[in-house]
Amino acid sequence: MSTTQKVAVITGANRGLGFEASRQLAKKGFLVILTSRDEAKGKAAAEKLQAEGLNVIFYPLDVTNHESSQQLAEFIRQQFGKLDVLINNAAIYIDSQANGNSVFDAKVDTLRQTMETNVYGVLQVTQALIPLMRKQNYGRIVNVSSGAGQLHDMGSGIPAYRISKTALNALTRIFATELQGTNILVNSVCPGWVKTDMGGSDAPRTPEEGVDTIVWLATLPDGGATGEFFRDRQLIDW
Repeated sequence: MSTTQKVAVITGANRGLGFEASRQLAKKGFLVILTSRDEAKGKAAAEKLQAEGLNVIFYPLDVTNHESSQQLAEFIRQQFGKLDVLINNAAIYIDSQANGNSVFDAKVDTLRQTMETNVYGVLQVTQALIPLMRKQNYGRIVNVSSGAGQLHDMGSGIPAYRISKTALNALTRIFATELQGTNILVNSVCPGWVKTDMGGSDAPRTPEEGVDTIVWLATLPDGGATGEFFRDRQLIDW
């Protein structure tokens, strides 16, 4: 690999938005490390993109496992010595399965499990990988959030998912504030309602449309926005 080539990690990338973001960043010349908890699905996804002539490799990552994040960081350190982009995309949405669509019926276990992946997972992975960005004083971190987590316009239903995305936005703000004065930019994005396994077939957006702002944030110029929340490349309320 040439030292000038940018390296990106995308979590939960075996399908949906993560898979499409892998494709789009690889098309822009990035070496993409496509990660997934399910090894067979992750390898198959990476092979599909490799067959398109794209520079994508697979590495297993369970965001809820501290050791797994550390192993990924060590792999990148040894192979590439740096990291340019991290897209925290891995997330679960299990409210409806747990018939907890009303906050009055919500199970704490559902909330705990959701937070484990959607918030603590992002924290662990980011903590493990930020040193690779600090080393070169360059990095772009994109946290895939949701309008469902907006306090400004908070609705009812899906409480575990909503709370997890609000907490994820808080993480974005904290990381961005602590990284002020560096060239590491951290932002949240609402991709909109997208046709994926999670979004369902009724969703109006294609995965390509869903990842547009994600890829835009991953490739922001120096001095770009940080600690903000975007949809369709526009600032939105927290």
